[in-house]
Order: sequence, then C-alpha cells, then structure tokens
Amino acid sequence: MKIKNQDFEVKGLTYSIRSAIIEDAKKLSEVRVRIDGETENLDRDKGEGLINIAGFEQLIKNDTEMPSNLFLVAVVKGEIVGFSRCEGNHLKRYSHKVEFGVGVLKDFWGYGIGENLLKESISWADSYGIKKMNLKVTETNDRALKIYSRLGFETEGTLKKDKLLSDGKFYSTIIMGRWNES
Repeated sequence: MKIKNQDFEVKGLTYSIRSAIIEDAKKLSEVRVRIDGETENLDRDKGEGLINIAGFEQLIKNDTEMPSNLFLVAVVKGEIVGFSRCEGNHLKRYSHKVEFGVGVLKDFWGYGIGENLLKESISWADSYGIKKMNLKVTETNDRALKIYSRLGFETEGTLKKDKLLSDGKFYSTIIMGRWNES
C-alpha cells in the first residue's frame, strides 16, 4: 500500500515521510545495518539478520502490492534516516491486524521521526479499516514506551527476561496493542 507524502519541520529539521520505492532498497539495506549497530532497542546486533538489496526490493514490492502492508521511509535532504513497516496477515482470522516496527538513525532521534512514522501508520491503518496494531518494545526503551502509550497503545503482555543485552543481563519485551473502535 502507498500513502501520500507528508512533510514535517521539527526543531529546525525538515523531513518527509513517504512510501518506500524499489530505488530505496540499497540505502535501506545500509541504514538498517547502521541502526542495528546504534541501539540495543531492536532485536538484532549490527550485521545480524541482514537483508540485502534484493531482499529489500522484494519487501518493497510485496508491501506496495499487499493492501494490508505499509512500508514507509523518513527522508532528510534526499537521504533515508528511518523507516517503519506494518505487516498484515493473509489469514482470515488475523486479517484485522498488523504488526508495526520502526527504526531511526541515532543522529535523528529527538525530531519526532519515529513518532511521525507511527502516526502516519496509524492514520493509514484506521483509514484502511485495520482494527488492531501490535508492536514489541524492550522494557528499557522508555521514550518509545511513552510515545506508544500516548498514541493509544496499551500493554497486553510481557515476555519476561526475553532479551540478552550487552551488559550480560536479561530484559523483558513488552507487547503492546492499539484497538481501533471505529
């Protein structure tokens, strides 16, 4: 699925959010590896679960064609600095929901990019008739937890001691969901 491009200016930074296109595949492959190396908030260490250019081309193609999927990128001065995906399910019993994930380069934290990617995804999901959005977040990611709660996500469960971080300790993963009543 595709959305209309949206432009934002936050704290002097101008950026746009748009649907991913095939030509973004190379840059997305590079940006994802970089984001994975900048934070432990995601599931992967740098270089793990690598998606190459062909892999991103296929994801973008599928997400553009599937009405229950959405792949967005955040762009600053022509460069991708973040992305998000909503992935639906073709099974009838799960066709009412999508899984949401987001990543933003650390240099661009604090400009509302992740939040605006989520808001655009929520707007798309609501207009498309998606009833439920789910996501997972590490318990230590306080900023994300506050944003998700403010935008209507509620804690639905906890996967205790689910993730091993670099300090050698285990941390829990919070499962959150947002239900669209309309």
